[in-house]
Amino acid sequence: MTIAIVGGGPGGLALARVLHVNGIDAVVYERDHSRQARGQGGMLDIHADTGQRALREAGLIDGFHAIARGEGQDMRLLEPDGTLLVQEDTPDDAPLARPEVDRADLRNLLLDSLPDHTVRWGHALDHVEDGVLHFADGSTATYDLLVGADGAASRVRPLLTDARPAHAGQHAVELCIPDADRTHPDLAAMVGRGNFWVLGNGKTLAAQRNGDGRVRVYAVFYNTPEDWFTTSGIPLDDPAATRAWLVEEFADWHPDFLALIAACDDTVQTRSISTLPVGLTWEPRPDVTLLGDAAHLMPPVGEGANMALLDGALLGLALAAHPDDIPTAIKDYEREMFDRTSTAARMSARIHEMLCAPDASRRMLTFFRRE
Repeated sequence: MTIAIVGGGPGGLALARVLHVNGIDAVVYERDHSRQARGQGGMLDIHADTGQRALREAGLIDGFHAIARGEGQDMRLLEPDGTLLVQEDTPDDAPLARPEVDRADLRNLLLDSLPDHTVRWGHALDHVEDGVLHFADGSTATYDLLVGADGAASRVRPLLTDARPAHAGQHAVELCIPDADRTHPDLAAMVGRGNFWVLGNGKTLAAQRNGDGRVRVYAVFYNTPEDWFTTSGIPLDDPAATRAWLVEEFADWHPDFLALIAACDDTVQTRSISTLPVGLTWEPRPDVTLLGDAAHLMPPVGEGANMALLDGALLGLALAAHPDDIPTAIKDYEREMFDRTSTAARMSARIHEMLCAPDASRRMLTFFRRE
């Protein structure tokens, strides 16, 4: 049996690892040419009951604890005028309920746990036709089971559903302050050890401490049209002008928050947020399934990577439990996955709706108090 996993993100690698632990081979086709080909982004909070459960099933929980940042669970929530609403500082002996981990460190943990031949780098899937994978470089491969772990723009998803991601009315500009404790100690102290959120007026200014000492800064705009990066006038081709434009957009916010933007270097990345319909399902096929964002793309509020990791682990366990009955394994996996991720997607959509509101900070304060 040939199991082809398209996509070497957390979910696809977790699936490959759990299969390996259970003596089942798989091939991961990844479009990146190497693990160092591009940056992996910021931090992920890995939840005890989902992402950490997956890593435990993969036999990697001790390795995860070695790279996890418990202090990354710290959180500060403020209003645009500088009013501090919530400050949560994590005690040194607190349980690792939602520790932060660098995306690249997590990916390396998973990659290092697999045999060298498992991941085929530089294989960008172009299309699937008659049971054959066609890659952008002209190569092909066959499969008995195809797993689409290839994210929002999945090339595998159309084999199962006509659903396509839709714009969620959210755009984000990501900036960076490298070595923040040395270069801007006052701003580093303001952000703290974990996550720093300022919410209000249809915008968010967020900052996140990374394990390498940098602070990632996110300027997020809600209720925006899909072509906002083109129509807003933000000069993305000029980093200094981009920072000046953002400072003007947040001009009526507390001066410390403007200083956070002004302190960033010339690193500028953009994100346009899309989502799949909440509760998306499809009729099972005996040879194809999906996991992670390919199956249930949600707003980026902390659930996506955790769901992907658990998808991969549980699909691996289902295949190990039914090695001679793949259709049953897929049905068992999808039945649980649909139910679990629909609940997570509804919660994510609810949080996204709160963030879009003019009084987002107060709504989130109420949410955190209930949590």
